[in-house]
Amino acid sequence: MASLFPPSFQELIDGFAALPGIGRKSAQRLAFHVLSLPAGEAEALASSILAARKSVHACPVCQNLTDSDLCPICANDRRDKRLICVVAEPRDVASIERGHEFQGVYHVLHGVLSPMNHVGPDDIRIRELIERVGAGDVSEVIMATNPDTEGDTTAMYISRLLKPFGVKVTRLAYGIPVGSNLEFADDATLLRAMEGRREM
Repeated sequence: MASLFPPSFQELIDGFAALPGIGRKSAQRLAFHVLSLPAGEAEALASSILAARKSVHACPVCQNLTDSDLCPICANDRRDKRLICVVAEPRDVASIERGHEFQGVYHVLHGVLSPMNHVGPDDIRIRELIERVGAGDVSEVIMATNPDTEGDTTAMYISRLLKPFGVKVTRLAYGIPVGSNLEFADDATLLRAMEGRREM
């Protein structure tokens, strides 16, 4: 069946529909909204996408997103570098930081182990974490992957790799419902989970 829309507009809809969590109807609404923007706003939006794509990269220390040499957390001398909180995605850093309680630093894996999706240890940033811990001066690693099968598997795998270093490895307490995402947890729940973490 032929498209109801011009090819360039259909391409815009398809581009939005390819984003995670965006269905066809939402993609259409977004495309219509972009088309209704004044030319200057549409160009600014396109420019910000291109600029972010060009300048944002992984922090060489923690693998979080940054557009500087180091991310702001790694560059902050007041953060406790001996305490590393391991998360799956950059958005999880933002979730924990909302509570303003955690004063350590982070390590972003950019995914979790998922044999079903063919994601193995070499596909995420585990090696970089092992190198950080191996360099010394780390007292505790907090595994803050989501409390689901893949998150738990990833946490257990990493805790076994860290055993020879004699570093304390803890897991967030289950104030966070099993199967849920850190991204959607409220600040109080995240704080309780951090305070009640248990050794693995």
